[in-house]
Amino acid sequence: MSTWANHSGQEWRWSKPAWLAAGTRKVRRTSPGLALAVAVAVVATALGRLVPVVGGPVFAIVLGAAAGMLIKPGDRLVPGIDVAAKPVLQLSIVVLGTGLSLQQVVQVGAGSLPVMIGTLAVALVGGWLIGRALGVGGGTRILISVGTGICGASAIAATTAVIGAKRHEIAYAMGTIFVFNVVAVLVFPVLGHLMGMSDQAFGLWAGTAVNDTSSVVASAVSYGGDASSYAIVVKLTRTLWLVPIVLALAFWTARRSTNAQPGERSLRDVPWRRVVPLFLIGFLAAATLDTLGVIPDGWHPTLSLIGTFLITVALAGVGLTLRPAEIRGAGARPLLLGGLLWVAVAGASLGLQALTGTL
Repeated sequence: MSTWANHSGQEWRWSKPAWLAAGTRKVRRTSPGLALAVAVAVVATALGRLVPVVGGPVFAIVLGAAAGMLIKPGDRLVPGIDVAAKPVLQLSIVVLGTGLSLQQVVQVGAGSLPVMIGTLAVALVGGWLIGRALGVGGGTRILISVGTGICGASAIAATTAVIGAKRHEIAYAMGTIFVFNVVAVLVFPVLGHLMGMSDQAFGLWAGTAVNDTSSVVASAVSYGGDASSYAIVVKLTRTLWLVPIVLALAFWTARRSTNAQPGERSLRDVPWRRVVPLFLIGFLAAATLDTLGVIPDGWHPTLSLIGTFLITVALAGVGLTLRPAEIRGAGARPLLLGGLLWVAVAGASLGLQALTGTL
């Protein structure tokens, strides 16, 4: 609160508005961790320029993981690291949307549908059959299947609210998805170059076979060329499948409840903000602005650099949150299910690309 006196000696008092005070507290709370992620990203970007085959985003997740194990971020750093790992990543996708027109979005999305539908079917059917054979619980099977087939942690979060998954099932699924996200970022670009894939073919492969959006973007940016733009559109089109899948699971869960009980889950419990994330709307809005010519062509290189750096910051945040104990805690059978599904979806994507002439 500030006080001052006017010319007649009358004292005036001014108090900071509640929203401004809350914003100031949030900035103070998140600044240390966010600054750490940015620092890791700066170093990773420099290393990425020295070793472009690896790229800044890959260095970011590796350096972030190393720093996280050394520093072991506590309450002071975790809030800012969480901001780097999620909101910054979402902002990067919106920024990268400024380099795409709606015609490109529609063309790429439609062209990838055969591969997308095929890999989704492999993930869902394969997850159910392989999971049953391995003795993995029903809730864990569903979460790992939708996480692998659609969009990783986001799909798990949205599905959890509908099927009422238990905490240990969520932990198993999240741990499993995270393991293969990291593996994908490190392995996919190398395999893509060994197979001599074009930018579009790799973008389609990453967009349909890598779990989380962050890992799709990181692997595609590391691959280079136009792979990132193509992969992002494919991935976001794939994310839209979360809507019918979650609705179907909501109906299925409601039908399994033979008697209406208080708190019974139904379509009213569908987490619409997670099913249709705000960053997806922002991405489409950015592409619309580019289509209308609102964004000058001369801005595109700078916006692309900003988007890539934001991705690097986000991956640094993801690396800083890596905990080996959480990976070990996922257990052997869920990890095996996730690994087999991941390989099956990756192989199905390549096979369907070969059949459709997009490889």
